[in-house]
Amino acid sequence: MLDLFAEEEPWEEPLAPGAVVLRRFALSRAQALLQGIEEVAAVSPFRHMITPGGYTMSVAMTNCGDLGWTTNDRGYLYSPTDPMTHRQWPTMPKAFSTLCHEAAVAAGYADFKPDACLVNRYAEGTKLSLHQDKDEPNLRAPIVSVSLGLPAIFQFGGLQRNDPLKRIMLEHGDVVVWGGESRLFYHGIQPLKTGQHLLTGEYRLNLTFRQASYSE
Repeated sequence: MLDLFAEEEPWEEPLAPGAVVLRRFALSRAQALLQGIEEVAAVSPFRHMITPGGYTMSVAMTNCGDLGWTTNDRGYLYSPTDPMTHRQWPTMPKAFSTLCHEAAVAAGYADFKPDACLVNRYAEGTKLSLHQDKDEPNLRAPIVSVSLGLPAIFQFGGLQRNDPLKRIMLEHGDVVVWGGESRLFYHGIQPLKTGQHLLTGEYRLNLTFRQASYSE
């Protein structure tokens, strides 16, 4: 696993036009990020959301920030309140917003101002099917995605679901940023393999930062 060789400096791997993998970018701050996840989940617990079609999502999720991504019987939406607790989503931890800003700057999106962070927890066999992130009103803003814990294979395609896929192993501390021409590219996570990570045990955790309100 890449994080066994932490003495190596982070590096960048181009993924597609407007998209890059920032290897190890979050590694030095992983402990703070995981602490932040614990704090968020203590207020808004992880849950398996139900899709509009009635299916239970295998990924356990929660949110933080001004808005949170959720579902109801009419579709997918962003809401300022957690439908489970009926309270506002937890404030985005400073460690989250700082890392996100620095990753966005490194990827060429210095003006990115996320107001939503979706926290995903993957267990053995959990996957995220190919999809586009298109529930946001301003599709000019990029996506910043942070991987923590067990490694997983990230699939990154094109504007059509059947476009050829790139498969990239994401390790603890890797950050993927995509926007511009790649903003609506289909992407997903292959089923998580069994494993144990020193910091996260049997899980992979993912932070996905988005701009969910409209802003110029």
